Amino acid sequence: MVHDKIVVTGIGAMTPLGGDLDDTWSGLLAGRSGVTVLDDDWARDLPVRLAARLPVDPGASLPRKESRRLDRCEQMAIVTAREAWAHAGRPGVDPTRLAVVIGTGYGGVASTLSQHRIVEAGNARKMSPHAIIMLMANGPAAWVSIDLGARAGARTPISACASGAEAIAVGMEMIQHDLADVVVAGGVEAAIDNLPLAAFAQMRALSTRHDDPEAASRPFDADRDGFVLGEGAGIIVLERESFAAARGARVHAVAAGAAVNSDALDIVTADPAGQSRAISTALIRAGLAPTDIGLVHAHATSTPVGDPLEAAAIAETIGTHPAVTATKSMTGHTLGAAGAIGAIATICALRDGAIPPVRNLDRLDPAIKLDIVTGAARHDTVHAAVANAFGFGGHNATLVFTTA
Repeated sequence: MVHDKIVVTGIGAMTPLGGDLDDTWSGLLAGRSGVTVLDDDWARDLPVRLAARLPVDPGASLPRKESRRLDRCEQMAIVTAREAWAHAGRPGVDPTRLAVVIGTGYGGVASTLSQHRIVEAGNARKMSPHAIIMLMANGPAAWVSIDLGARAGARTPISACASGAEAIAVGMEMIQHDLADVVVAGGVEAAIDNLPLAAFAQMRALSTRHDDPEAASRPFDADRDGFVLGEGAGIIVLERESFAAARGARVHAVAAGAAVNSDALDIVTADPAGQSRAISTALIRAGLAPTDIGLVHAHATSTPVGDPLEAAAIAETIGTHPAVTATKSMTGHTLGAAGAIGAIATICALRDGAIPPVRNLDRLDPAIKLDIVTGAARHDTVHAAVANAFGFGGHNATLVFTTA
């Protein structure tokens, strides 16, 4: 076990608010929405046509030959990892001490569906020769490891909407157990297609506010009616503090603690006791008391059932004193990328002393007793923060970050 702090030295993001970290972060602070109504032909007959898409083509910055053999989520992973790597100053690390951990909920689902349509149309011989590598869930981690030459491991946590946060927790463990000096970690998802939208709609999990799409995602609001499906990627560079210090790297935050557990209760319904255990365990591992926490980035998807369960877990384990934000109100729910994007928002808030507001919170659910940031970004110095991510299957992940 290595007794050395773990620090964040690089950040990359690609979300419905922008194709890079700067545009994403400025969009979050401005309270801007990335939600629209889909006007694609394939979406015309869907019961729900709300989604939060990227405003840029992730393959546009890649050579055409490279882009054509990658699923959209793999394109996002490579572009975002390159941004994070450059942001970290391209660490000069032994390849056998460099690892990649990128989580996803569905992997190359868009490629899976598009290639299936080709087969169903009787055109099996017209399938892409790259179909298999495009649909592999481990594709994003594998491609990034190849791109960066990382040989200490290329891992892929698949834990639904907790995947991105769990990937960061795994990256921290690898450094703690001396398996790597540097880990590129995060999450990615590109699942805006007819089958995922129709399936979530059939579960009654999605908002149907087509008349006002930018107001559809409304965590903690009394009139919330479901989440909005989004896409995106969030990737950070983690390093041993001594390694980062030796090369003079800028540190954006300290990854102070993490906890991952499971409810073992239900495949969909969350157990607030499991969420509370994740938060409490992460605080213990970070060596912090609940009173030390000044900010919580809530998982808060805008579902009628999920938001109050998490709010109760936060109040029970930390209290009602910290500021709470929920950026899915702007990005929609990016599934396997959500935990990593939430972690990035938390890191930037600590770094810059600015907390993004929760958009569309017009009438707070009376069951929720938290200090939710609304209206405009709150400028405040916070020294320690929690970021939650919870997923179908009873997957719970909590990350704790502190100022550098």
